[in-house]
Amino acid sequence: MKEAVEQALAKVRPMLQADGGDVELVDVTEDGIVKVRLKGACGSCPMATMTLKMGIERYLKKEVPEVTEVVAV
Repeated sequence: MKEAVEQALAKVRPMLQADGGDVELVDVTEDGIVKVRLKGACGSCPMATMTLKMGIERYLKKEVPEVTEVVAV
């Protein structure tokens, strides 16, 4: 599952990078929780939680159905 999550993040990454940010995969747990670290402009942006939940999490759940949640660490 980790490889599938990496591939999905690779598709999201250019949109984040266009705004000066990035996302780094930290871990994928057995129960489908994806742990990521928002970097660059995304790390300090007040909209980061919305980007994480409404953008990254929604996309990952669509691409990798085993994903249950995405959390920032």
